[in-house]
Order: sequence, then structure tokens, then C-alpha cells
Amino acid sequence: MALKTRIKEFRARNNLTQEGLARLVNARRETIIHLEKGKYNPSLRLAHDIARALKTTIEELFFFDENGGGDDRIQMKTLRRYGNAPFRTAVIHGGPGAPGEMAPVAQKLSSFEGVLEPFQTAKNIEGQIEELRNIVIGQGYAPETLIGWSWGAWLSFIFAAQYPSAVRKLILVASGPFEEIYARNIMKIRLERLGEKDRAEVLLLINLLESPAPEDRLVDKDEALMRLGKLLTKADSYDPLPHRDRVLSCQYDVYQSIWKQASELRRTGRLLEFGKDIQCPVIAIHGDHDPHPAEGVDLPLSRILGNFRFILLEKCGHTPWIEKHVKERFFDLLQRELD
Repeated sequence: MALKTRIKEFRARNNLTQEGLARLVNARRETIIHLEKGKYNPSLRLAHDIARALKTTIEELFFFDENGGGDDRIQMKTLRRYGNAPFRTAVIHGGPGAPGEMAPVAQKLSSFEGVLEPFQTAKNIEGQIEELRNIVIGQGYAPETLIGWSWGAWLSFIFAAQYPSAVRKLILVASGPFEEIYARNIMKIRLERLGEKDRAEVLLLINLLESPAPEDRLVDKDEALMRLGKLLTKADSYDPLPHRDRVLSCQYDVYQSIWKQASELRRTGRLLEFGKDIQCPVIAIHGDHDPHPAEGVDLPLSRILGNFRFILLEKCGHTPWIEKHVKERFFDLLQRELD
């Protein structure tokens, strides 16, 4: 029987790193790594301490898989529903490989619209499109309004091109630029906005993620990607309100594989070409402080789409729903588009 664990999931909920959890339970970080990978069986005392630190129970964190084939309790759900049917709106998360970020948007909108929050787990774009198709057409009330954020904006854009009859309206929030020329200075801007310590850590994490790990060194790239995301959020925000990180997990293998394909689509111009097959209205909402340049969304899409509007939010970074100056306006905009 294999011991299964949900430590990583609960650690993310409590905004704890592996090192932070290790300190709380008086263990080594390597122990937490091995536990999360299912390579170590903890003592009853350690299991109890970890459950207490993560504000849950031993039964929720650990159990045996007698068949070695997994258990529904530890499989990340692929869909969350908010509000009541009919579910005519879906929010599509960014990353890629970082589900859960759009929960606050789904929760807010669910007060007047049934909302779906699908999670994409496939390691290629075709697979993620198929996952989205199964949700939008199989679980929703197509045609749907898709609200895609960051990478989710691109994914929604591609989906709307391939399944035009399934999409009623497309709302792109904080999309990445659609042409390579506009993407050249994104990381430069981010690094310039960070303090010296954070900048050094970002560069270290990027190097760790891009380099193969030595055989004698334990490197959790999921954890590194999550930490990188937190640091870049500092650079991407204008004046953020206190908020809880809603990412359920970071999946580096998904991120690496999808981003490689997506970058190639943009480099070759094929990403923008998808717009020729989109039939629904498209609205792009973008912050003026977003390091992803607004003109990289506005100008290319204005050329390729017949029914397109661009809305620029002042004093707004990459995540409008956490921004002090525009949060309410952002949700007002969404509500009007859904009416």
C-alpha cells in the first residue's frame, strides 16, 4: 500500500513554504519534500504535528492507496461551481499550471450569475483546450462567456477560435502581448520594480527553474515556481489590497511544457491568427501598471478582430481584483458585460 498525502495542497492554503512548515514541526525541509513526493512515511507524532500546523486532521492529510491507482480525495478537482444554474460564465486561470487564482472573481460574480471555475492540468495546449471543451460544453450552458486572465486569456482566445459556437463573449483580463515585439522588456520592468533582495531571489529562482537539478540535490521546482510567482506579484501590482493567495498548487511541468508551446505560437504569429476565426465580441481589460504592455494587446487585436473593445484601467497592475483603486470598477465592468 502506498501512503498518499495532501500536504502540498494544505500548505498552499496556509501560505506556507516547505521550509516554513519544516520549522513549525521541527523537521528538515528535505523531510517535507520526501513526504510530499510520497517517499517517506512519517511517525505518528510528526503526522500529528504537521496536521496541527496546517489546521486540519491526520485523516485529511494522509491515507493509504491499496490499489496504487490513486484516490479521488487527493486528485485536484477539475471544476468548481459558484452560484446557481444556469452556469453561463467560466473564469479561466493563469499560470499556466497555477489553478485557483480566479476564485475571488468567480465568487463575486456568482451573486448574480452561475459561474464555473475549471482547472487545466494537461501538459499541452491541445489537451487544455479539450479539458476546457469538456467543461464549457459538457458542464455549462453554452454559449458561455469566458473570462480569461493572464495565460487564461490566451487559452480562452484559442478556444473561442476553435469552438466559436460555444462562446457568447470573450473577456481578456491582463492578457500577455500577442506579438513578440511587445514582450521583450517584461522581465526587465519587473526586475527594476523590485528591491535588491527580491531581485536577487528572482534571478536565483529563474536560474534554478531553467537548470537541471544535480543528482545529489533535492530541488522542488513546483515550490520554486510558487515562490517566483509571489515575488513577481509584487512587481506586477500597483497598490494591492491585503489578500490571500488563492493558488491551489504550482505545477512546473505543466508550466514549462505549455509555455514553450505558447511562446512558439506567438513567435510565429499563429497565436494572433486564431483571431480570424473568432465570431463573438471580445473585450480586453488591462491595467496601465501591468508590465505586459497594453499596446501589445490593443494594437494587434484591433487589427485582427471585427468586434473588439479595449478598456485601460488606471492605477492598476496585473491582477485588477486585488488593486485598491480599481477593484470595484473592475467588477462593475464585468457585471455590465454579463448583463
